[in-house]
Amino acid sequence: MAALKPLVIATSVEAGQHPELEYRDRATGVLLGVLQLTRMASLVVEERSIALYHVTAGEHCCLRWPRRSWNRWLQNRSMRKASSSQYALMEPAAVQQLMIAYLCPRPVVLVSVGAPAHQNIFPMDLIGPLERSGFFSLALRSTNVSQSVMREARHVALSGMPAQMKPIVYRLSEHHKHPLTDWSALPFPVRPSQQFGIPAVAAALRVQELSILHSEEIGSHTFFLGRFVSDEKYADGAQLHHTAGFHQAYRLRYGPPFVMV
Repeated sequence: MAALKPLVIATSVEAGQHPELEYRDRATGVLLGVLQLTRMASLVVEERSIALYHVTAGEHCCLRWPRRSWNRWLQNRSMRKASSSQYALMEPAAVQQLMIAYLCPRPVVLVSVGAPAHQNIFPMDLIGPLERSGFFSLALRSTNVSQSVMREARHVALSGMPAQMKPIVYRLSEHHKHPLTDWSALPFPVRPSQQFGIPAVAAALRVQELSILHSEEIGSHTFFLGRFVSDEKYADGAQLHHTAGFHQAYRLRYGPPFVMV
């Protein structure tokens, strides 16, 4: 994901002007959802091309009618009520298209930012590899208080969070608006990352350091491209992920369901 308004997907695959992105169940191959895309532009970073596509339409097959329409209404109502959520700025149709994109469950990380006059840590899930290019991307709402610091410092640490730490992870969402006052104020211990020495979560399953090579504002978000310079795995366990509610409904019928935390 590169932005939410407009809803933009980035890929290192050249897929033409009007491709379709299909989401299929890995075990059965059953089609779960489709997004229709329109080519917008390309980014060239270190002689590698990244294509940007605007999501123009989409549909999923996880729920039957009329439950599908009822689920759509409930989701849109929930987004409108959550005025502080980044999804609240999206049109109802775009929210549904985004939920289809979540058919590929998204890992949740805590992003640590460390600079002489600024420190912060906050959750993100609009992240992912662009494997053919070797880059890793983050899409951060441009109103985030650390956005400009990240663009200047050009490095962050990503802590892969255990699923059982979900309540703590969600509480740290407030740091999208307010920077961290002191690392010791966090409800968990931290440890310095391998190369940059940025405080990362000591209980993380994995800590990766990202060197930022490029950043660009795309609609509502700032799109960061970088490359990992270190990757330390500390523990085994289930990492916190997000997926769509209708995806879980499908898995409850056809199994196995996702573990809820």
